[in-house]
Amino acid sequence: MSLMNTEILPFETTAFKSGEFVEVSDADVRGKWAIFFFYPADFTFVCPTELGDLADHYEELKKLDVEVFSVSTDTHFVHKAWHDASDTIGKIDYYMLGDANGVITNNFQNMRPGAGLADRATFLVDPDGVIQYIETTAEGIGRSASELMRKVKAAQYVRNHPGEVCPAKWEEGEGTLKPGLDLVGKI
Repeated sequence: MSLMNTEILPFETTAFKSGEFVEVSDADVRGKWAIFFFYPADFTFVCPTELGDLADHYEELKKLDVEVFSVSTDTHFVHKAWHDASDTIGKIDYYMLGDANGVITNNFQNMRPGAGLADRATFLVDPDGVIQYIETTAEGIGRSASELMRKVKAAQYVRNHPGEVCPAKWEEGEGTLKPGLDLVGKI
């Protein structure tokens, strides 16, 4: 069963953010856009490149009222150790959720069978707590924060402009489509 257009399930966890341990729950997601950025494990290879790329876009995401929650099945203590040990991870200022018990990863149906690790996946959640975008890649394929930014902007546009949709490769400011009988067979 797809999680698309479903509401996120309840969770509570401890996160590492801005040099502190903080408590985070599903209630903290409501009222704003949220990215849940799952990755297999701290102290690995593709993961820091992705997390660093996302950190480079974090200020722009905050301007769009988007909060970022990176998630792995490591503890918040391991997140802090990685943050302190790596220059790339050290620039992260978004939430790094600890999910050692796998509740969040399982809530998003993103646990790698038999491994106890999250798959490499991204979920965009709207202010109502409803999943609007899902991307999952194989272990060795890193994601692009620039492409994620484009999709966030498209999802926000569609939410704010009922009856309009964003075509392939849509960029902010470009034309959209209004589905209707007049477009059938003309695109």
